[in-house]
Amino acid sequence: MRSEKQFLVKEISEKIGSSDYVYFVSFSGLKVKELEDLRKQLANANASCHVLKNTLIKKACELLNISGADAVDFTLGTAMVFGRGDCSAVAKLLLDFGKKNDKLAAKGGYMEGEILTPAQVGSLAELPSKPVLQAMLLGVLQAPSRNLVSVLNAKAASILNVLNAYKEKVENQ
Repeated sequence: MRSEKQFLVKEISEKIGSSDYVYFVSFSGLKVKELEDLRKQLANANASCHVLKNTLIKKACELLNISGADAVDFTLGTAMVFGRGDCSAVAKLLLDFGKKNDKLAAKGGYMEGEILTPAQVGSLAELPSKPVLQAMLLGVLQAPSRNLVSVLNAKAASILNVLNAYKEKVENQ
């Protein structure tokens, strides 16, 4: 392999290795303006999109010893979307963009050492965003203590009500 290609394969493998997630998407038929629009939307989500040669992506996956990379359909044009942070928000962005423009479709992905199928990428898109998931978890964690406080408060209130009723009864006699 020529030195330029070796350099590119090394760069691609570093991008894959340093990212929290990688999505492989087909973009055949997208106009330049549409691809620029997608890149702007991805930049707002702390992600980026690079159009790369399929053979270079395959070599980078081999260099990283990613098993199952052959399950991804590396035919026609492939763009690699990668980034750090909320993977579901980026998957949702890709899915929404693909609904508006049928020329963009997920081919698969790579996250936490596992190859993702297009269906799994779609499932990630259906998940709530990370802040929403954190809020849901916080609510679940707070529920037992909130319930305990309510029960203890109710018992104290009922004792106070009994004492007040007794006081009123004594005063009325």
